[in-house]
Amino acid sequence: MEACRLTATQLACRRGERLLFAGLSLDLEGGQALQIAGPNGMGKSSLIRILAGLMRPLDGHVERTGGTGLLDEKPVLDEHQPLGRALDFWSRLDGQCAALERLGLDDLLDVPVRYLSTGQRKRAAMARLIGQQAPIWLLDEPLNGLDREAVAMAEGLVADHLKAGGLALIASHQPFDLPGLATLSLAQFTP
Repeated sequence: MEACRLTATQLACRRGERLLFAGLSLDLEGGQALQIAGPNGMGKSSLIRILAGLMRPLDGHVERTGGTGLLDEKPVLDEHQPLGRALDFWSRLDGQCAALERLGLDDLLDVPVRYLSTGQRKRAAMARLIGQQAPIWLLDEPLNGLDREAVAMAEGLVADHLKAGGLALIASHQPFDLPGLATLSLAQFTP
């Protein structure tokens, strides 16, 4: 896996007239993971979008070395296509789609995406993320909709990604079981 680093310096974020956070800095490199914690509305998803380059910070800057993969609440799969075709679209762009059997998706490839459960959609989004082969993973609520077995599988996939030299930033309300996982509370950056 290519070398990776994610650095944010003195980030601030405003939504409308409300300042969500200010003065947030972080520095992650391959093999490291960080969980962002905080109640609803604190800016966890906004931070993920800033780090992904999808949203500008009010202040501060972000530097990324290595490709970035994003997993959020929108799996970006064509609702009208069977899962296999929807994932095939991305595999033609990304180069491959991996871990279908490990993610429990191999029996769902002929099911239209719109009929998949929340957990099945989340696992399909994880398949796409793995297929991107991006060393930087930005995960926004990756455990939502997953049962206990799928949670353990997701945690295992992230652990494997870290062992391979990738990094992960995880925004989640749920505890994420990962050895050496550091936690950063957005509350300490709220003005």
